[in-house]
Amino acid sequence: MVTGKKLSSDPRHRLNTICPYYTMFPLEFPIRILNRTAKDTVVLDPFCGRGTTNYAARAKGIQSFGIDTSPIAVAIAKAKLATTSLEKVLALIERLLERAETCEVPKGEFWDWAYHPDTLDQICKLRTGLLKTKETDESVMLRALMLGCLHGPQQKDINNSSYFSNQMPRTFSSKPDYSVRYWKERDLKPLKIDIRGPLYKKASRVLNNRLNDISSTKNIFLGDSRHRATFKKLSKSVSLVITSPPYYGMTTYVQDQWLRHWFLGGSSEVNYERTPQVSHASANDFSTSLAQVWDNIYSVSQDQIKMVIRFGALASRSIDYDEILLDSLRKSIAPWKIYCRRKVELAEKGRRQAEHMGARVQSTPLQEMDYFIQLD
Repeated sequence: MVTGKKLSSDPRHRLNTICPYYTMFPLEFPIRILNRTAKDTVVLDPFCGRGTTNYAARAKGIQSFGIDTSPIAVAIAKAKLATTSLEKVLALIERLLERAETCEVPKGEFWDWAYHPDTLDQICKLRTGLLKTKETDESVMLRALMLGCLHGPQQKDINNSSYFSNQMPRTFSSKPDYSVRYWKERDLKPLKIDIRGPLYKKASRVLNNRLNDISSTKNIFLGDSRHRATFKKLSKSVSLVITSPPYYGMTTYVQDQWLRHWFLGGSSEVNYERTPQVSHASANDFSTSLAQVWDNIYSVSQDQIKMVIRFGALASRSIDYDEILLDSLRKSIAPWKIYCRRKVELAEKGRRQAEHMGARVQSTPLQEMDYFIQLD
């Protein structure tokens, strides 16, 4: 049983909380592994999500790389490896807001109810400015801060707001029709929020601790880990993998993050195309996809490569997820061997679930397992 203070509430690790993201494992998971890891280890997370593994490696002075197909995940993960200051980020905010250039402001009932028009205008100015600005550690950090403040619970005290939006979840974007009905039924109007307030509040929290520069933002890649070409971007061979693949059956990542995707340059409407990083058509297809990832890891690995995989599935899928992982290892060209497995401690269980607007999570995960794997 996990006891004591959670790392997520430790002021030293607030950078890891820069943007709520609903498919995340707790910081304790990679930290516990890295506490017993040599400093010259090279870590990879091929499903890096919001970069918890990469942040943990940086906190321990260990180099790491991360890969994900989601531009939202990559934007957040990059911020975990950025090196900048509060003053530089605030200066960038002012430069982008002061630029006298036309920016596109989305129209429609959702946008009328989601944001006060003055707030939306500021958001769009920063969106346009960041899309046109050359990537720096300051722009990487500001982009992640914006994603973290873009939507969330509405505060009664407007001067203490942490988010820009009308009442919304923190971890995912509720769909437009549902959101508008929710706001109308409760007569919830968007507040006029100067985005500088929430941004300063969050930036002053997450930029309060100097971290080493063992890795850079260029160590995070947008790509599909099933494809060998993605791994050619790695500048070093890998000695340790710490990862957690998507739950089998969870295929709505793109739709659930549609508002953040818009901020990064995507459509102002929900895109319902399915673009998962692994195939969810069947358990066999899912394990085959994972095997492709394990093959690619093997191709860039050091001789003593080890993998630690946290694995689970949605309770709505009647499958043996333990067998899926075993099947993926059997299909791989590498002679992988599980040398230890253990149930995820109860205090950590369910930490990768989504938050809904006053509703319970509809698809809960089964008991997760940690698998410790090496070459036979």
